[in-house]
Amino acid sequence: MIHKTKKLVGRWWRQLKYDPSDPNYYDEIKTVAIGGGTGLSNLLEGIKHKTQKITAIVTVCDDGSSSGEIRKEFKILPPGDFRKCLAALSRKNGTLRNIFEYRFKSRSGEGDLNDHAFGNIWLAVLTEYFGSFEKALEESGNLLDIIGNVYPSTLDRVDLVCNFRDGKRVIGESKIAEINKPIEKISLTKKIKAYDKSIKAIEEAELIVIGPGSLYTSIIPNLLVPGIVKAIRANKKALKIFVCNISTERGETENLSVEDHVKTINRYAPNCIDQVIVNSRIIKKTSEAHKIGEINNITYNSDKINGIKIVLADVIDKNNPLFHDNQKLAKTVIDCYNQYK
Repeated sequence: MIHKTKKLVGRWWRQLKYDPSDPNYYDEIKTVAIGGGTGLSNLLEGIKHKTQKITAIVTVCDDGSSSGEIRKEFKILPPGDFRKCLAALSRKNGTLRNIFEYRFKSRSGEGDLNDHAFGNIWLAVLTEYFGSFEKALEESGNLLDIIGNVYPSTLDRVDLVCNFRDGKRVIGESKIAEINKPIEKISLTKKIKAYDKSIKAIEEAELIVIGPGSLYTSIIPNLLVPGIVKAIRANKKALKIFVCNISTERGETENLSVEDHVKTINRYAPNCIDQVIVNSRIIKKTSEAHKIGEINNITYNSDKINGIKIVLADVIDKNNPLFHDNQKLAKTVIDCYNQYK
């Protein structure tokens, strides 16, 4: 009884002290972020300054580049997206974190280690040493002193199947963008089981954030895992936010509007979104354009899509306008939650 009273008083006092402009403020919002790739890790980089109760739920379908090679060679889950999330949530901002993200570059441009990220190799080593990818993630989180948890949506090894509108079909996440045709449907190669800790985190969450990230290859694969959508829909207390991408993605979502993104999420996860965060600022030119390629920022000029609330905000990274500014995005997400509550 005394413990419960102290906890209630503590929460009341923190609410009295709460200053949304204070970057050092930490609330106890149980937050689940679902996705993969650069989008998810970028969100985590910002949201870790707003709450310490974070669970990242990461896709396991990556089969390209360093992750794909290690996945195939060692028969483990693809480590790349997990590496990015672990680094993003790390409290260690110095050498250790930088080494974890370091990529080997041989002088010849060839060799077994060339272009492999050290963190990918590390996760492969720990998986063999401890006998499970689950334990490798746990120990890596301890080493990097991460805020929260990084979980896979499933522990099963599985691939994406993509059916295009012209009837073509491919297997493998990395092949989808290469085809560069309008996508009809995404599915999985086999029946799998959701990771129980991911399901529990969703059930207990007060805030669920889907995205940002590659729509068909980072976000939707998680929603295809049996039990994930059911758990999101069953959680009635949480605010559920979909973060729409800043820009369309070459070979995957070219010519798609914000409304198209929302409709696609609703197709795979109906009744799982309360609000959509949409960038309000369009940047057509930048000094970095030659590095990042063509920019096709998207926005929306209405306050709702099919009854779902649209939150317009300047959340763009002006120096890299294909992506969100993680601090601005994190603030917008927490502002949405506070207004909701």
